[in-house]
Amino acid sequence: VAALAPPGQCAFDETWASAPLVARRAVSADAVLLRFGLEDGRSLGLATCACLLVKGAGVVRPYTPVSTNALVGGFELLVKVYPDGALSRHLSEMALGDTVEFSHIPKNVKTQYPFAATRIAMIAGGSGVTPMIQALHAVLGTRDDKTDVTLLASHRTRDDALAVEALDAWAAASRGQFRAITTLTREPDESPWAGRRGRIDAKLLRAFLPPPVPDVLIFVCGPPAMYESLSGPRGDDELTGALRELGYSREQVIKF
Repeated sequence: VAALAPPGQCAFDETWASAPLVARRAVSADAVLLRFGLEDGRSLGLATCACLLVKGAGVVRPYTPVSTNALVGGFELLVKVYPDGALSRHLSEMALGDTVEFSHIPKNVKTQYPFAATRIAMIAGGSGVTPMIQALHAVLGTRDDKTDVTLLASHRTRDDALAVEALDAWAAASRGQFRAITTLTREPDESPWAGRRGRIDAKLLRAFLPPPVPDVLIFVCGPPAMYESLSGPRGDDELTGALRELGYSREQVIKF
C-alpha cells in the first residue's frame, strides 16, 4: 500500500543527524538490508523518487530507502557492498546500535507521484534498482493507478542481482500491469540461469520500451557507463545516447 508524503516532510533535513542501526539481513552474496531507527515512533516522511545522503567512513553517498512511509519508527536501505566501497563496507559491518549520519536536501527530490504518464519504463543497473522500487511502491500500491510499467534491470551475476524475487512476485501479482526483465552481464556460461544475458543496449530498449509518444516516461538509474550509453551523464540536462536515438525527448527521460 502506498504511503505518500509531499516534499518537505522528511524526518531528516539539510543538517546531519544520526540514526541507529536496529536490524540487518543479508539478501544476496554482496547486499544487505539495513533498518535504521527513528525517534518517537515517527515515519521517514520521504517524498517519492527521493534519496537520503549518508555519511560514514569519511565518505558521503546517496541511498534511496526501499521501505515506505508506512513503516513507523524506522526506514530500510538496501545496500550493495563493494570491495572498494568504504561506505558500503562500513554500513555492512556496523554493530547493531551503532549510528551513522543522514541528511536530506531538496536537490535529491526528483519527479513526484502521481507521474505524468500512462506508461513508464524503468532502466536500472545494479543498485540503481532501489529508486525504481520506491517508485513502484507508489504505482502498484495505489489501488486505482493503472499505469503500465516495464522494468529493465541489469546485474553482473545472479548471485549479486538485487530484489529479483520480489520484483518477479510483484509482476506476477500485477495482472499484467508491471513487467520485470532482468539481464545478466557476467553470468558464467555453465550456470542454470535461463533469463537474458548481456548489457542493456538499443536493441533491448527497442524490444521492451513503449514508443516515444507523449504519455511515456523513462526513469534511468545506474552506474556512469550506463548513463553515458543510454541517456548521457546523470548531471547533464541534455539527452544523448541510445534513448535520444530512439526518439525520446529530454523531458521524457528522468535521470535519478
